[in-house]
Amino acid sequence: MRHMLLRQVFGVAAGVLALAAGAWAGPASAAAVRGVTDTEIIIGTYTDLSGVTVAWGVNNSNAYRMAFDEVNAAGGINGRKIRYIVEDNQYQVPRSIQAANKLINRDGVFLLVANGGTPMNNAVMPDQLAKGVPNMFPLTSARSMYEPFNRLKFGLASSYYDQMRAGLKYFVEKRGKKTLCAMYQDTDFGRDVMDGVRDQLKAMHLKLAAETAHKPTDTDFTASVAKLRDANCDLIMLGTIVRDTVQAISAVRKTGWKVDMLGQVASYDSAVAEVPGGVSDGYYCMTSVLFIKPDDPRPAVQAFRKHYMDRYGKEPNFAAQIGYTGAQLLIEGLKKAGRNLDLDSFIAGMESIKDYKDIFGSPPMTYGPKRRQGSNESFLAEVKGGQWVAALPDPLGY
Repeated sequence: MRHMLLRQVFGVAAGVLALAAGAWAGPASAAAVRGVTDTEIIIGTYTDLSGVTVAWGVNNSNAYRMAFDEVNAAGGINGRKIRYIVEDNQYQVPRSIQAANKLINRDGVFLLVANGGTPMNNAVMPDQLAKGVPNMFPLTSARSMYEPFNRLKFGLASSYYDQMRAGLKYFVEKRGKKTLCAMYQDTDFGRDVMDGVRDQLKAMHLKLAAETAHKPTDTDFTASVAKLRDANCDLIMLGTIVRDTVQAISAVRKTGWKVDMLGQVASYDSAVAEVPGGVSDGYYCMTSVLFIKPDDPRPAVQAFRKHYMDRYGKEPNFAAQIGYTGAQLLIEGLKKAGRNLDLDSFIAGMESIKDYKDIFGSPPMTYGPKRRQGSNESFLAEVKGGQWVAALPDPLGY
C-alpha cells in the first residue's frame, strides 16, 4: 500500500511538471508566438527605477509607456494592444538577471526594450537571445548593444565610439587641434570611449600626447590635470560620466587652464551644464539627440512635452526624448510586421525602416538585413550660460 501511494504521489507530481513544461513551451511552439495573442503584445523592460541612474530609467520608461498608451488608445497595432511591464534593476547586474528571468520566463514577453545599463545588458543578453527574445534599443550607447551582429539586437543611435570618432575628426580638421590628450574611466565604458579615440587617431595618422585613467570612485584629479598640462594639450577627450566630468572640468579650470574639453553623451546632462559659477561653460559634448527647450516652437515637440508634463508632473528630460523616439520606432516595426506577427515578421518589419525621422530632429535612422544601428551620426553641443546649446546645426559623422 505504501509503495502504491508513493507511485501515485510521484505520478501526480510528474503530471504537474509535464503540464508546467507544456505551459512554458506553449509560447515557443509552432501554434503560438511568445508574448503575442489575438489581442495583445507583451513587451518588457528592466531599468533603474530606484538606483543611481534613476533619472534616466524612470523618465525613459515613462516615455515608452506614454507612447504605448497613445497607440493603444488609437486602437492598437494591427488589432493588438501593447501590455507593457517594467521591472526595477536598481542599476545592478544581479537584479537585472532576476528581472529579465521574470519577464522572459514568467511574463513571456515578446521582446525586451530599453533595458538599462551596459554591464546589465551584457550579462542578460546571452540567455535572452538564446531564447529568441529581441533586445531593442538598450538604454546605453555601448557598441555591444549592436555588435557583433545578431539578428535580435537593435541599437538606437550613435555609440560612445561613434561620438568620439566624429568629434575628434571635427576638432582636428575644422578647429586645428594638434596636441591631443585623454582622461577616462578605467572601466568597460571608458575603454569603449577610448577605442573610438584610438581608432580615429589611427585613421588620421596621429597619436595621443598624453592620457590618464581613473577609477569611477576617484575624486582628486589634480595629478591627472598636471600630467596633461605638462603635455601642453590643446584638446582633452573625456571618457567620463556626470560626477567625474564635473570634477575633471573643475580641476582643469581651477588651474586657470583654458584648454578645450570634449566628452560624449554620458556627460550630456543638466548637472554638468548647471555647475555653479559657470565652471563648465565652454565644455563640448557629442550627443545622439539634442535637448529640447521649453520654448521649442515645433508643434509635435510641444504636444509631446505637454502630454508628458500633464501625465508625470515634470519636464521630460533627455532620457524621455530617447524613450519616445525608441517607442515610435518600435511601433513602426510592429506595424510593418503585419497582422501575422512573429519573430521573423517583426525583424523584417524593423529591417524595412529607412530614413526614419523623429519629432526631435535626430539624425535619420535606417535598419536593414545587416544593419542593426539606426544612425552613427552625432551632434556637437556646448555649455553656454549654464545651458546646453547646439554648437553646430547639423550632425557629424566620420
